[in-house]
Amino acid sequence: MKVIVLVSGGMDSVTALYDAALEHEVVAGVSFDYGSKHNHREIPFAAEHCLALGIEHKIVELGFMGQLFKSDLLKSGGEIPEGHYEADNMKQTVVPFRNGIMLSIAAGIAESIGASGLVIAAHSGDHAIYPDCRESFMAPMAEAISAGTYVDLRVLRPFIALRKEDIAIRGSLLDVDFSLTWSCYKGGKRHCGVCGTCVERKEAFSLANLVDPTEYEN
Repeated sequence: MKVIVLVSGGMDSVTALYDAALEHEVVAGVSFDYGSKHNHREIPFAAEHCLALGIEHKIVELGFMGQLFKSDLLKSGGEIPEGHYEADNMKQTVVPFRNGIMLSIAAGIAESIGASGLVIAAHSGDHAIYPDCRESFMAPMAEAISAGTYVDLRVLRPFIALRKEDIAIRGSLLDVDFSLTWSCYKGGKRHCGVCGTCVERKEAFSLANLVDPTEYEN
């Protein structure tokens, strides 16, 4: 199947890119620059992995989200909270309906370039705080995209039932260089080590019994 992959440059989406390249013909990797504090750190990694696989990389500018949406993940928002990814304060990093918007745009791109599927790396670790990562959202969204496209476009979500550590193991088996991925929401020179995504990243490598190649501030 010809597919496109939503690839942010994080370890989940990069693993999904390599996984999809084994199973399908990946015709494009799509990244979204929506005004987050860490877009400038992760998107170059998305481009690097697409280049390594010989896949076209597309960047979609969504500046309106940074201007109109409320979230501490955005440059227009407050400080990134620290603590465990599943802690209640991490809800401050939710960007309203982000995946709904990105999936809709990706569906249009996919149909326009002759793909019949799109891949998103949402996983079960996201379910606690991100409602648009849950299967209760993904399933009806997939139905809407299928119904709204002539090609009956499929939304593939291979990691929806997996934990972060499962993805780390899968990426390791695919020889993904996780040092060339970005998680930290603060978007500094190095991973901060204390925000929710850094804590989750550390935890995933630990639970997977893998060496964490990430350089952390803390």
